[in-house]
Amino acid sequence: MAALDDLAFFQHIARARSLTGAARELGLSLSAVSKRLQQLEQRLGVTLAVRTTRRLTLTPEGERYLQRGALILDDLGELENSLREQGSALSGRLHVNATFGFGRRHVAPLLSRFAACHPQLSLQLELSNFPRRLDAQDVDIHIRVGEPPDARWVARRLLANRRILCAAPAYLASRPPLRTPEDLAQHDCLVIRENDTDYALWRFEAVADPREQRTVRVHGRLSSNDGEAMTRLARDGHGVLLRSWWDVHGLLARGELVELLPEWRGVAADFHLLYSARARESLRVKRFAEFMVAEMAGRVPPLP
Repeated sequence: MAALDDLAFFQHIARARSLTGAARELGLSLSAVSKRLQQLEQRLGVTLAVRTTRRLTLTPEGERYLQRGALILDDLGELENSLREQGSALSGRLHVNATFGFGRRHVAPLLSRFAACHPQLSLQLELSNFPRRLDAQDVDIHIRVGEPPDARWVARRLLANRRILCAAPAYLASRPPLRTPEDLAQHDCLVIRENDTDYALWRFEAVADPREQRTVRVHGRLSSNDGEAMTRLARDGHGVLLRSWWDVHGLLARGELVELLPEWRGVAADFHLLYSARARESLRVKRFAEFMVAEMAGRVPPLP
């Protein structure tokens, strides 16, 4: 029991990244947290963390203790869950990683409802511009855009999605018409720098024959790393935007934006919920995945 308590204690220490933060999270004094960490290191015979006044940095031994300890605690939680009735309350921890825009709009509201149904479950939603590594030991579920990775990961599709070329009527009123993707060279394009890909290359495929594809390098004087900001600039008439269907479908329905080149479409950008094959038997992972798939149905209108 003492070893399991130490594992749980060190998880708090590592997450806080400082003794002061850990003391605040645990409701203990700074001296009590520092003393317990010293006792743990003495028992193990290794240094787990290098401490400064403001920061705590894990040693290689500390990283190993953190990662393996998280797996042990998760396995214990899954064992206890598996012994309960299928309909009983879930417990333990679930860490979800998603991108900012989709995470705020869809994941956070659904996670809130899931949390209300399972009050004994500890849920952490981490939103980031760049997706976390799939092999990150502290993340249970990843929500990603694009094709799923290899068979080591279980993938559940949450949403069929494509990027839509669009602009505001006010912008289109004074600019030359678009007939082919190459005509974008004559237009101000709103460039979103959301990841490490070549963001100025826009890719399209023909609706009549998806094998026919075009890649166009676009230019524009306005760019941002935030998709919502660029959507606002498109609404204000500053240029042409290539944005996901889930994000602009409402603006298109209300006429605030107009779809362009309907005979061409952006490449597929479906959303998937991913978790490792190792977590396949995790009751809390399985329940959350099933909940997300069911609840996402109907939140976004089908692609045209």
